[in-house]
Amino acid sequence: MQGAIARVCMVMAAAILNHPLLFPHENATLPEQDEDVVTRMREHEEKLQTERSRLEKELARLDPEPEEVPSEDGFTWYFWSAVSFVIFIAIEMCRVDLAEDEVRPVEDEDVTAETGSSPPGTMDKNALRNFCDKCAYASSHENWRVREFVEGFADDLLESLRSLCDREVDMEVGDFIGIGSMFESWKVCKPLMCDLLVPFSPPDPHSFQYHLWCSSSAGIPPDMQGCGTIKVTMFGEDEGGCLCGSANLGEDMLCLLHNNTPVKVNRSPDELLCSKGTHLLAKDQVMRWFQISVTKAWGRISHKYDFEITFRKLDAAGALKIRFRSGKVIVLNLIPVVQLEDTDAYFVSHFPSDQIGAPDPYWSLSLAVYERNLLKYFAKRLPQNSCHLHCLQVATFLHRKQSSLTGESALTSYHLKTALVHLLLGTKASAWGAASLGQRLQDVFSFLQRSLREKRLYHALIGNSKIPEDIQVPERFRKTEPVNLFRSLVLRGELYAATVRHLQEMLRNGPVLIEEYTPHLSNGSLHHGLEDRL
Repeated sequence: MQGAIARVCMVMAAAILNHPLLFPHENATLPEQDEDVVTRMREHEEKLQTERSRLEKELARLDPEPEEVPSEDGFTWYFWSAVSFVIFIAIEMCRVDLAEDEVRPVEDEDVTAETGSSPPGTMDKNALRNFCDKCAYASSHENWRVREFVEGFADDLLESLRSLCDREVDMEVGDFIGIGSMFESWKVCKPLMCDLLVPFSPPDPHSFQYHLWCSSSAGIPPDMQGCGTIKVTMFGEDEGGCLCGSANLGEDMLCLLHNNTPVKVNRSPDELLCSKGTHLLAKDQVMRWFQISVTKAWGRISHKYDFEITFRKLDAAGALKIRFRSGKVIVLNLIPVVQLEDTDAYFVSHFPSDQIGAPDPYWSLSLAVYERNLLKYFAKRLPQNSCHLHCLQVATFLHRKQSSLTGESALTSYHLKTALVHLLLGTKASAWGAASLGQRLQDVFSFLQRSLREKRLYHALIGNSKIPEDIQVPERFRKTEPVNLFRSLVLRGELYAATVRHLQEMLRNGPVLIEEYTPHLSNGSLHHGLEDRL
């Protein structure tokens, strides 16, 4: 009997030592591994039950006469069984409690304290300080002057475009909205680039209807997360009791429900820039219309300016390259967009950093205005001369230089900004002082490494409950499921491998690039030295 009890104790010890809690996997932060833990626990339980049955049979064979077995042994057996049960219950309770502490999303405050991985891209503090002093600070004044020029020129160009449009036939163009690094004060290296959203709306009596991926009735494919479709409709098509949208009531009619204005009959989908055979707004049609309109608008005002303008990309309408006689270059991206109802969210025809955008008729949704407001929100609450924008400037600089060395990858400056925003939301404000630049930069790279390894980088605003209410992100986006910006890497192995190599090489070359470029960023050589590397 004592030998059997000893065997039971050995089985219990082996089960405890082999418990998954004692040896977690490397990616223990993944919620998906809960199922693996439960499966292993069930396997351990089955093994223990089998061993117990075998021991009971062995005891029965050694003691065939029950009446000769002392009652104390029977009680001892039940006692050890009860102790075993209590131990397993305690282990399960501890596992649940510890799991709540350990299984956290990658956006948490201590996400950068990842164990078992060496700090990437450790850089000398003095080199970083010199780089920021001679590059970031020196470029801020020039960026302000460039932004002032771009805003004035864009106003003039769009006003010329409006004068060419027929309000009864053409799309109506609104005022531009500045977004991106130039308007968020973290632009650091050439070319000087400004991104402007240009909203447009259909002519009366038409309107846009929106179908988002997060709507159950939209029918958006799973691989089109963060996208939507735009349907061109007429007033009255979805309004009971109003017939002004019907084409069977004559050429002209007066509608008392819609501003008492004459309403024309339906136009063909081609005239409304729709995809062939549908009423869904087509990006390629919009891009063609916008490029032709911008070209005509520039032709009317070109005599007023002493510089040349060319289109940088044929497939990106409004991607302009302004070259002055002095040789200085400014890149201006006029991006036609559709405003989502009365929010600051916009359906974007294309992003300047996109390698392959969403296919027609799907439009990507941009929350860039909310992101700009969020960075302003942080700037007011972080320590004076905080390092958060410098982190983004250094990371963007290294990414640009590495791309010029090894070519493009799936990684973009928007991914870098997304990683930074996640860390800002999960780290104390006091950790972003000017003296913490090196550590916070390592945190950004560590976060990005982990996200790339897991092929999962969530959008900073969509599905994120940590966003302050002051930013006023629409509830439909805050409460929906997060959107994975690295989703495309899951099925594209070659692109994923190239992106991993890009990041590894960038971290390896980072200290050298910072020290190499810093001496050349002094005096007046800053603008001329980097401007040539377009």
